[in-house]
Amino acid sequence: MKHILLTGGAGFIGSNLTASLLHDNYTVSCLDNFDSFYSRKQKQVNVDPFIGNEHYNLIEGDICRKADIEQIKDVDIIIHLAAKAGVRPSIMDPATYQEVNSGGTQTLLEYARERSIKQFVFASSSSVYGINDNVPWREDEKLLPISPYASTKLSCEMMGHVYSHLYGIRFLALRFFTVYGPGQRPDLAIYKFFKSIINDQPIPVFGDGSTSRDYTFVQDTVQGIKAAVNYKNSIFEIINLGNHRTVNLLELINSIEEIVGKKAVINWQPDQPGDVRHTYADISKAKNLLNYKPTTDLKTGLLAFYEWYKTNSKQF
Repeated sequence: MKHILLTGGAGFIGSNLTASLLHDNYTVSCLDNFDSFYSRKQKQVNVDPFIGNEHYNLIEGDICRKADIEQIKDVDIIIHLAAKAGVRPSIMDPATYQEVNSGGTQTLLEYARERSIKQFVFASSSSVYGINDNVPWREDEKLLPISPYASTKLSCEMMGHVYSHLYGIRFLALRFFTVYGPGQRPDLAIYKFFKSIINDQPIPVFGDGSTSRDYTFVQDTVQGIKAAVNYKNSIFEIINLGNHRTVNLLELINSIEEIVGKKAVINWQPDQPGDVRHTYADISKAKNLLNYKPTTDLKTGLLAFYEWYKTNSKQF
């Protein structure tokens, strides 16, 4: 039974991943600092189903503190999801994002080096592509990030390359594309749009509504991460995990309106600094290396989120 150190495991993607890993008989040690970026109650709801499972251990700790990480013994694999999240907040506090995202990754890589942990799966981001009209984006594109958050993710990818080259740690950087689904963070668009439309509140739409995203259902992302855990064929890879389908903002809003049965009140806002206009993943590499096959269409994924929201949102 493999022992996985999962950072950020109380969060949205991390908790969905934990459920799947435990189902597959992994032992999971979750390291999470319950960052105040959003409600601790939501993160507690995320992890409550795992408490008491003999193969699950929750450690409230910080990826930047070596002593917190060293509480966890006999690790076989690291899945590093923890980070200061969000493009727009990073513009207001770039130094903290650099300290936590880059510094925390460095601390974890040192932990892996000192303990000869040879499999390290890292959550990167489509934001590293920045402004690039050459869509769909391939992993070998020229990268021009336009936010501090994106720059930290890119620096972590390169740090992983160094450690793979020098110390033989297999480092797999997975570039996530707009992950959504049950447990989603409340700062993200789909959560905010559902909440506002349900409560007859205006939703902010930045720009003219023509921006688009490659929305990827969380269970599809989870399957990609699990495939990376078992990947052995090379020492370093950067791999897109998207849906290979773009949805523009007004199309997304229309889909949510149909599910909720209400029309949105739109509050038009200017474009936001740091936001890219479009994201669109070329996933051929993920298909070839990981047998990655996203299967969830937008309506199915939105309905799954809606059911989760109706059941849980009043607790937060």
